[in-house]
Amino acid sequence: MAASDTAERPRATAPSSMTRRTPDETKLSLKTTEFWAMLGVIAAILIASAVSDSLNDVRAWTLVAAVSIGYMLSRGLAKSGTKYAGAEDLLNRDNR
Repeated sequence: MAASDTAERPRATAPSSMTRRTPDETKLSLKTTEFWAMLGVIAAILIASAVSDSLNDVRAWTLVAAVSIGYMLSRGLAKSGTKYAGAEDLLNRDNR
């Protein structure tokens, strides 16, 4: 009796685009909060160096380099566990 009830019900399935996972789990860098935070911090450092007498150009550009290096290291660590080999264009890929 229970078998005939379940056989008659249609199965609800998720669209194939939602069920398939891509091997690259990290986002494109422009879509991350860290990227925009890095740009904000760099802009703040450069503005502060322009208006402040105590923050000279060399120190400001050293801080900008340090922030950029920190961002690159964090992106490298985030992507180190993915299986993405770089074979496809991430900007122009279809919804899968």
